[in-house]
Amino acid sequence: MRTTCFGLLFILLCMACGQRQDDHKGQIPLVELDGNYLYREDLQAVLPADLSKDDSLLFAEHYIRNWVEDILLYDKAQSNIPNNTEIEKLVENYRKALIMHTYQQALIHQRLSEEISEEELKDYYEKNQTLFKVERPLMKGLFIKVPLTAPQLANVRRWYKTETQEAVEHLEKYSLQNAVKYEYFYDKWVPVSEILDLIPLKTPDAEDYLDKNRRVELKDTAYYYFLNISDYRPMGEQEPYEFARTQVKDILLNMKQVDFMKQVKDDLYQRAVKRDKIKYY
Repeated sequence: MRTTCFGLLFILLCMACGQRQDDHKGQIPLVELDGNYLYREDLQAVLPADLSKDDSLLFAEHYIRNWVEDILLYDKAQSNIPNNTEIEKLVENYRKALIMHTYQQALIHQRLSEEISEEELKDYYEKNQTLFKVERPLMKGLFIKVPLTAPQLANVRRWYKTETQEAVEHLEKYSLQNAVKYEYFYDKWVPVSEILDLIPLKTPDAEDYLDKNRRVELKDTAYYYFLNISDYRPMGEQEPYEFARTQVKDILLNMKQVDFMKQVKDDLYQRAVKRDKIKYY
């Protein structure tokens, strides 16, 4: 049966290649059902590029089958729902909303700059600190994972506890040849959960443990794990500005867009009033 379907699909594709393109505005029809056409271009647009020949044929077979079933179901639904007034109203409302949204986005892109000064960002952050609370614990620090048989472990224990540039450079050079994993994040906040995924810390409240123990050394049957926490923010505390900055910018951009579109609408309204285009009955 499947061989027959593939053969039929192959015949359809071959027949499509022989069709005159100008019969369908340059498109090549593959399937026709009650005046509805599925074109080769439609199929090619959705056909994944990395499929094998057999998988491509299988994909095309399913796509064509779904297309036919959708046409049949739509026709059946139309014949059983004679009063489409409400549906047409919903379609028209959606069309209007889609057109307005597209126009608004084009206006915003053309006329509204996305540049917001650092001063504006910090000022909003400082005035609205209650909006930016830590929802999951954050930390800054350094992490290194090395085999139990790694050399110079005494040096590693000394280097990882020190946040000086010299100690960091020593660890970076050491990690190139000896570390299984090395993460430097003294300069950025990361979720504590990401670091907990890297270490075999077996304790009921791991986050609280890391808050109280800023230098952690662990080991299992194969590796040593060294973690130095330079800063920590538990859940509920003030979110650091560096971490909140992206959210602050998104909020200010959204506020600018709302104000901009409010002004656009007001301008359109005032022009309509001046031209006496609005008639009240």
